[in-house]
Amino acid sequence: MQITFLGTSSGVPTRSRNVSSVALRLPQRAELWLFDCGEGTQHQLLRSDLKSSQLSRIFVTHMHGDHIFGLMGLLASCGLAGNVQRVDIYGPAGLSDYLQACQRYSHTHFSYPVKVHTVRPGVIYEDEEFTVSCRPLHHRITAFGYRVAEKDRAGRFDIEKAKELEIPPGRVYGQLKRGETVTLDDGRVINGADLCGPTEIGRKMVYCTDTVYCDDAVELAKDADVLIHEATFAHQDAEMAFQRLHSTTTMAAQTALNAGARRLIMTHFSPRYAPGNSVELKDLLQEARAIFPSTDMAYDFMAYEVPRRRETELKVARA
Repeated sequence: MQITFLGTSSGVPTRSRNVSSVALRLPQRAELWLFDCGEGTQHQLLRSDLKSSQLSRIFVTHMHGDHIFGLMGLLASCGLAGNVQRVDIYGPAGLSDYLQACQRYSHTHFSYPVKVHTVRPGVIYEDEEFTVSCRPLHHRITAFGYRVAEKDRAGRFDIEKAKELEIPPGRVYGQLKRGETVTLDDGRVINGADLCGPTEIGRKMVYCTDTVYCDDAVELAKDADVLIHEATFAHQDAEMAFQRLHSTTTMAAQTALNAGARRLIMTHFSPRYAPGNSVELKDLLQEARAIFPSTDMAYDFMAYEVPRRRETELKVARA
């Protein structure tokens, strides 16, 4: 699971930061998932190492322009390029109407299947490797946060040890790889767990923006390996944050702390904290780290590989 930040500004782009979009690359299946698609996202993709041909899913948090104005352009360009097989889009009510209106008035026709899924709290997508769920956030309009959970996998099968035990290859290897207990033809009982390494615990990524501090965001981020959370305002501007239903740095950090997340990456920064102003972005980072030390500040094209935990590590972390 490789995360690339394509836009980290709030509201409007700046010279160094585009508006909201985060890419999740899944190399093992050659897929690219997007979370939000602000204006100019397709240009950011072109400037990155990501391949738009791998785009398969887009998750939209809410219908504010800085999160959706790049969606139609990206979809149209993918159609003209002819290199996308199918795109599934997930988001709040109104998203399908918006895209249909864009197609109608721009006379655009997609040359590949595009399906829009209106989300409700709970599991919105699941396959053999991943589960994606969402919860409502607290913003001025309907907004959702998303959680991508990779399913646990059995540890690496020790084929050399199996050969030493003279276990005949074939269907039995598959059973042992799954950790099953097998009785061989010669009467020996073999526990597959003895031939497998530690269970590989599925990684969990959570994306929360736009929102003021809320319990649903904490619940969504429980035990996350990485929480991507908006931090539009500095703590001194908390009153403005409450008025606009956005988060401060301290709200983002408190969410990560209360959720037991392993790492917090803040994004969606107000342009008011530009270098030379009384409060700068470096000050926002210090505020968050005072509460949650494992905090980073995202910047455009920042890449982050979500680390994998083994079962033994998880037991230590929970002890």
